[in-house]
Amino acid sequence: MEARLDKYQLTERDICTKFITPAIQGSGWAQNQFREEVSLTAGRVVVRKNLAARLKNPEVRGGPKRADYVLYAKPNLPIAVIEAKQAKFSVGHGMQQALAYAEMLDAPFAISSNGSGFLLHDRTGQSIATERNLSMDEFPTSEELWSAYSAWKGLEQNPANKLIEQPYYSDALAHSPRYYQTVAVNRTIEAIAEGQNRILLVMATGTGKTYTAFQIIWRLWKSKAKKRILFLADRNILVDQTMLQDFAPFGDAMHKITNREVKRNYEIYLALYQAVTGKEEWKQIYRQFPTDFFDLIVVDECHRGSAAEDSAWRDILTYFGSATHIGLTATPKESKDVSNSHYFGEPIYTYSLKQGIEDGFLAPYKVIRIATDVDALGYTPEIGKVDKLGQPIEQRIYNTKDFDRSLVLEQRTKLVASKVWEYLKATDPMAKTIVFCDDQDHAERMRQELVKLIPAAASNRRYVMRITGDDSEGKAQLSYFIDNDEPFPVIATTSKLLTTGVDAKTCKLIVLDQTINSMTEFKQIIGRGTRIREDYQKLYFTIMDFKGATRLFADPDFDGDPVVVYEAKADDPMVPDEESGSVESTDFEYEFPENLDQTSSDTRERRLKYVVGDVDVRIAVERSQYLDADGHLITEDYRVLLRDDIKKSLLSQYGTMTDFLNRWNAADRKLAVLDELSEHGVSLDVLQQAVSDGEKFDVFDLVSHIAFDQQPLTRRERANEVQKRDVFGEYGERARAVMSALLEKFADHGVQDIEDPKVLELPPFDQIGSKTQIRRGIFGSVDDYTNAVRELEAALYDASDKKSA
Repeated sequence: MEARLDKYQLTERDICTKFITPAIQGSGWAQNQFREEVSLTAGRVVVRKNLAARLKNPEVRGGPKRADYVLYAKPNLPIAVIEAKQAKFSVGHGMQQALAYAEMLDAPFAISSNGSGFLLHDRTGQSIATERNLSMDEFPTSEELWSAYSAWKGLEQNPANKLIEQPYYSDALAHSPRYYQTVAVNRTIEAIAEGQNRILLVMATGTGKTYTAFQIIWRLWKSKAKKRILFLADRNILVDQTMLQDFAPFGDAMHKITNREVKRNYEIYLALYQAVTGKEEWKQIYRQFPTDFFDLIVVDECHRGSAAEDSAWRDILTYFGSATHIGLTATPKESKDVSNSHYFGEPIYTYSLKQGIEDGFLAPYKVIRIATDVDALGYTPEIGKVDKLGQPIEQRIYNTKDFDRSLVLEQRTKLVASKVWEYLKATDPMAKTIVFCDDQDHAERMRQELVKLIPAAASNRRYVMRITGDDSEGKAQLSYFIDNDEPFPVIATTSKLLTTGVDAKTCKLIVLDQTINSMTEFKQIIGRGTRIREDYQKLYFTIMDFKGATRLFADPDFDGDPVVVYEAKADDPMVPDEESGSVESTDFEYEFPENLDQTSSDTRERRLKYVVGDVDVRIAVERSQYLDADGHLITEDYRVLLRDDIKKSLLSQYGTMTDFLNRWNAADRKLAVLDELSEHGVSLDVLQQAVSDGEKFDVFDLVSHIAFDQQPLTRRERANEVQKRDVFGEYGERARAVMSALLEKFADHGVQDIEDPKVLELPPFDQIGSKTQIRRGIFGSVDDYTNAVRELEAALYDASDKKSA
């Protein structure tokens, strides 16, 4: 009894040392085949005000995760996870934790122990019993687990077994791969061993895609499975960084293709795709290689072109069609019609931005949204107004998407610069900052305004630099800007050059004064700040948004599974092209990809741009937000400085509440009212920003609250009121299902969703029937369906639902 009592008093670590480790070694496992107390995650960084700290408690969500034991069948190939518990707990008490860690590591076996026995869970499904109890003397040998794993993977008679067993690169200075990098590498090697030739890896910016690619290539190269490899990127600095850092162990076997010269005596080739291809045939030097010269091609940042069938990268991939193609990206979504998954197939592994922040490997971010009065209300020039160049200005409402593209308001640029410097002065004047502008002209004007404001910039020309594709002086400073130990430049103004791939680990402030409508572009820009460097006091970063780009935070696809997303097609591209300067042919490989405009700005037909310096611009709305421990965007503080102006604009359209009700009720489609508001410079986004938690309210309640001081109801409250009254009783079962689903769409997104027939193509409607079947088959006709939607809207906006009439 005394011995039993002593065992029950032992700590978890004592159980490991006295019972579990001897059992593992007793089954023949060598010391280098298992590791104890293996750190899996770092612990999420939590931000409050200007303070940031890591979660240290492993018991809370987002805290650091650590496996008691990880067993390896081969180097860096986890085969089992053991979770230990004190003797007072049952033998299987740690199984759920062990399973969670085994899933993270792609380990096929999870084991729980309290020092008195083992409970083994076989995730392969090959065993007769998924879980079985073992005594302390029955711990499985490495040969037993490897045999079961090999049978599961079909490796027993497969010559590719040698490839699976090929070790990672390692030396005294090399860091160990993180758990998700190990999974990405192992799944890729396994896929190639099984004969898969098109592979897609999705890993958030800052999670080490290039290092992951290196380990994949190293194992394939060393095992002789792939003998000549081509690594493609689209920025010169990406290739140079890769050669000097992650790919350095390849040494003399590595070669960068430059000056359109073909050399065939190397094994590892790196190139910009602009350097090996082009529209003119003489630029397509990749054709000087035999079609079977490369047996592996890795495309870095493959979202930037390889997905489109007519892109330059696809030409290269098609030419070397017999090679294995691996695509690396943080943003697999492109458009309705084009996606990387169309070419590479579904990703074999995804490590998302959300997961990276949760694990503590990526920096969380704070958001400061600022809207000027001209952004909130629009700007309409008086009749006959001319700009500073004497050009008559077209009279119409100009709003956010026009500013710095077709209309330059110099006072707005000054205001943005002043807010940036105000923030830096209050936090850290030496914090590395990137200001994203609409084009190179905008970037230069922003540089000038910042220089005027910042005292240190007067004596140090490198304090603020424009780093754009047309400026060799600015581009020469890029390497200094991304160097952690170089204090200058502090601020970089840019448009496209820093959106992707540039590894600015200590960037603490990202300023968005650029119109961004692409999820891909947005993710890439935000990726400039996601890296953590605790040794440089970089635990989080701030996004200062002047053009509403962070509305994408509310998009459910922002960090979901990679799927094709819908983008509206218009005459003008959603993501504005950069105003590129002239490009010397010798510098071509340093410039933008061909899908960005490379034409000389002197010879290209330029869009008309008005420049106005005498329009006063003020702050209308400002609010600060941060991500909480669950990844939700939380409003920290809120200010509306010119709400009276918004109210005045609404009252100019609708003099009284009765007038507004009459217009609302008269509109067959409520979207018409939304369009009218937008034409007067008061968009739904502006209305939502003018009210605390404005995203919860529909346009009807926002207008009636701001203009006429009515108590608003949230969309969810309105939907609940309709459900209580059972207004769908007159419909048949299938029609009621449609109406209930429309009600949910309203509660989630607003009236614009239920009025758009395309909503019927989305879940859950697609489970009920096609759009035609729903409107004609269930409701009888398109008109009958439209009338049903109108009846639903009437019920939603019934005056009796108002809390105050």
